[in-house]
Amino acid sequence: MNQRVDALTPLYQNGPTVESDGLLVHYRRELVDLLDRLTRGREGKLPSAIPGLSIHRLSAPVPPRYVVHDPVFSVIAQGAKRLSIGNEIYEYDPMNYLVSSVDLPVLAGVSQASRAAPYLGLRLDLDVDLIGELIHDDNLPPDPAAEPARGLYVNRLEAPLLEAVLRLLRLLDSPQDIPVLAPMIQREIAYRLLRHGHGNRLRQIALQDSQTRRVAAAIRLLRERYAEPLPIAVIAENVHMSVSSLHHHFKAVTAMSPLQYQKQLRLQEARRLLLAGTLEVTTVAQRVGYESPSQFSREYRRCFGLPPQRDRQRWRA
Repeated sequence: MNQRVDALTPLYQNGPTVESDGLLVHYRRELVDLLDRLTRGREGKLPSAIPGLSIHRLSAPVPPRYVVHDPVFSVIAQGAKRLSIGNEIYEYDPMNYLVSSVDLPVLAGVSQASRAAPYLGLRLDLDVDLIGELIHDDNLPPDPAAEPARGLYVNRLEAPLLEAVLRLLRLLDSPQDIPVLAPMIQREIAYRLLRHGHGNRLRQIALQDSQTRRVAAAIRLLRERYAEPLPIAVIAENVHMSVSSLHHHFKAVTAMSPLQYQKQLRLQEARRLLLAGTLEVTTVAQRVGYESPSQFSREYRRCFGLPPQRDRQRWRA
């Protein structure tokens, strides 16, 4: 049974004030205007002059597709998006922001977009080293120790965080200021993420001895060696965890087992190879670690809805 994560539940500790609501409405309007101007005449994911920052414009809904979410902070100015991990569904819109604290394979699609009201958004890569510096700053109030939790979450957007996002975007109009001011604003954004909502989940990824940090190391190993037969015992040994502990904490963070995670990585890389070139299906299956072409075709179809060859034909058409 799907578990829907309601992104619209207010997270203000004492309830929003009229003043904060007014500022938020003002900032949201400016964000729409700014992103509309910066992306006008273009479509898709657009890189920017600020390292790690991309801006987005889509004039029609995008069906769900599998992608790997790197550690990222994402804000929608207009439209809406839906993501799923395992049986959990996350929906967010201009009232909310999304954080992914580890590399996660997700099924993601844009659910609201049109030519009259295009989807407008931005995403900022999260710097784990910067977060590590912040959590060791004596001026940052400590958070209580927490058990590993899902590495992706949605929070209510508040005015101070959105105002920092706007200041970062405004730098695109004065590129000479980016080298000095962008790192300062990115540090403020990371600070506000740590202090707000589920910031303790973000904190866990930067703590050297946390179980979440070890899960992140296991994820890196799987991404580097996804095509190899990699027993969970080998992964556990590499990240200094027991097999049972790794399995438990890995599922807590990613909503899937290490084997399921590896399968998602293999299938996504297989699709990339199929759509980008002329390799035979059996060659692609072998390259991503499948010994049985028939098993590869079954799992590919289960994941993407069509057998490999038909999927390639559809995309080319």
